[in-house]
Amino acid sequence: MEPHPGPLDAAREYLTDLPGINLSAVLEFLQHNELGLAFDCLVDLGGDLDLPISFWQHLDRAAREMRLYSEALNKPHLTAADFCRRHLAAASEQE
Repeated sequence: MEPHPGPLDAAREYLTDLPGINLSAVLEFLQHNELGLAFDCLVDLGGDLDLPISFWQHLDRAAREMRLYSEALNKPHLTAADFCRRHLAAASEQE
């Protein structure tokens, strides 16, 4: 079953043609509807790259749709949603 187009797929597109980026785990998670794990992988992969703010906006939309921000408030450690928010804020300040 093909995953439906959405913010995670839109974010993934930014990484598709980059050398040295292996998206097999992301694709597998999407195919098995493990959206939270796909989100975590995308944040991890994009964390060290200089990606446009739109990459982080897609992930932000996905986090909101999956209610990851409200879940992050109940965790004592930083989550992928926290890192997404930080990258989005930093990219917004640069524009």
